[in-house]
Amino acid sequence: MTVLHLADEGEAADLAAFLSRLLHYDRGAAVRLQAAGTALAVFGRPPSFEVLAIRAVRLAKPYEDGLDVTLDVTVSAGELLETVDESAATALVPAAVTGPPWAGVLPPRGGWRAESGLPAPDVLRATVSAAVAEFRSRTQELAPDGRTRAELDRIGREIWSRTVGDTHLPVRALHAAQSLGFLRGGELALFSSGAWLRLRTAYGSIAVRRAGLGALDVSVR
Repeated sequence: MTVLHLADEGEAADLAAFLSRLLHYDRGAAVRLQAAGTALAVFGRPPSFEVLAIRAVRLAKPYEDGLDVTLDVTVSAGELLETVDESAATALVPAAVTGPPWAGVLPPRGGWRAESGLPAPDVLRATVSAAVAEFRSRTQELAPDGRTRAELDRIGREIWSRTVGDTHLPVRALHAAQSLGFLRGGELALFSSGAWLRLRTAYGSIAVRRAGLGALDVSVR
């Protein structure tokens, strides 16, 4: 098995936490791993959020077992989590799996430019809290015979598709960032590249396709 030597125990703990949160939403979650040199990107897609979550992990050194240039593979998130050794700051790359459709369509590697209009971090966190409270309130007000999956989805789409501040970022991207533990601290920035928006935080990124731009600027790898 390929051994990943993570930069330190903290990187190993952060990777384990990210995988655990993905598995909380989908016990059969898969992740796509891409790495070169000492940088590893872990891509996941928590169900219902309609976003891609990206956790960047620092490696202490390149890979063993002859793999010393690049790594690009889709694996089981659960199997990867089982191999993470926080005290040794290592992980083993499990056998590849047939990836879900999203794993073949990732945001572009480059061409990102900064976007303005993103509110302050405390405002973003308050926005998520208000959206969650509104969803609960509106669904609780439904009559028993009106509490259908279709109606719940309709209310959810209306709330989560709203945009944040003076940007095109949907609230669902903030909700995903909050749920995955990314929406902490004050280091937040918004970037765009073609049809994609990326909310970058100190703990990970959330990428989402902007509505109405179809399949433009998709990176199929």
